[in-house]
Amino acid sequence: MAKVNETENSTINLISNGTEITGDIKSEGDIRIDGVLIGNLSTKGKVVIGNTGKVKGEVLCKNSEVCGEVDGKINVTHLLTLKISSRINGDIITDKLSIEPGARFTGNCNMTDDNEQEEQRIPTKQPVTKKEIPEEAE
Repeated sequence: MAKVNETENSTINLISNGTEITGDIKSEGDIRIDGVLIGNLSTKGKVVIGNTGKVKGEVLCKNSEVCGEVDGKINVTHLLTLKISSRINGDIITDKLSIEPGARFTGNCNMTDDNEQEEQRIPTKQPVTKKEIPEEAE
């Protein structure tokens, strides 16, 4: 049985160290970047940006692990992991975020939750009345 965070497509794309690509990339499979991408990246799979990897543009994916540099917005629908050597200059939108000590991030972070709509339906607790306040607190 496949893990929840894995893609159904086993395709893995690699941009190796020493390779520079200018333009947008759209893929159904996983992508590993050890080179340079100047453009936007969109995939239904996982994006790994290696220690030598650099992305100047927007990244949209299911899961991502960043060891290199990103200059632009990152939108990850499940888990974003920032490793110790990562350098992020841009906004992050993700469901779950893991940051190792030493990782650098400059920008805003917006964490979304699939349960947000359900939480809005839960009634708020009634205000505390004087009868409910312990005598010690008065």
